[in-house]
Amino acid sequence: MSKPTRTSRSWLDRQERDPYVLKARRDGWRSRAVYKLEQIDDKERFLRPDMVCVDVGSAPGSWSQYVSKKLKGRARIVAVDILAMDSLPDVEFIQGDFQDEAVFEQMLQAIGDEGVDLVMSDIAPNSTGTRVVDQPKSMYLVELALELARRVLKPGGSFVCKVFQGEGIDEFVIDTRRSFKRVKVMKPNASRASSREVYLVARNFQL
Repeated sequence: MSKPTRTSRSWLDRQERDPYVLKARRDGWRSRAVYKLEQIDDKERFLRPDMVCVDVGSAPGSWSQYVSKKLKGRARIVAVDILAMDSLPDVEFIQGDFQDEAVFEQMLQAIGDEGVDLVMSDIAPNSTGTRVVDQPKSMYLVELALELARRVLKPGGSFVCKVFQGEGIDEFVIDTRRSFKRVKVMKPNASRASSREVYLVARNFQL
């Protein structure tokens, strides 16, 4: 087994000291990312009982876990990820790449004809550490998530996604505004200050 690199040791050390990592462990959440969604929802209030939700890039499942718990079981959630994810109440999990046509069709069948109230995505590509490589990959994924939202959302629905600051983000915000009445970009307190990640919140989808 190879020795851990300085970079990996640094990441592990940071994780062990991170207050949100420690809080997530205490509170029984699957990852610290739950607090990002919680803080966004505290401001935007887009979760409501009996909603249908799609969670793209869901593993390990903290966002789906939060929606299920916050709505006390009164939600139907379809989650999809390439990685495996342990089962959760009220969540139908599909393992696969949502870019794959067969996986996409499976997701549409799980959603059904009634449409979706919320599409949320915390998806990110595997990082190479090289911005000129990582940024286009990230923008491609969020653009796919937006196209999914446009296809499945009911009128008035919401779209929440992680996006990294850099080339393409301004155009992405402009494009999103073509389909939603209100679009804003937020950086929750749980998002590390050193990270380029921000969250786009789009409300009131218009066909």
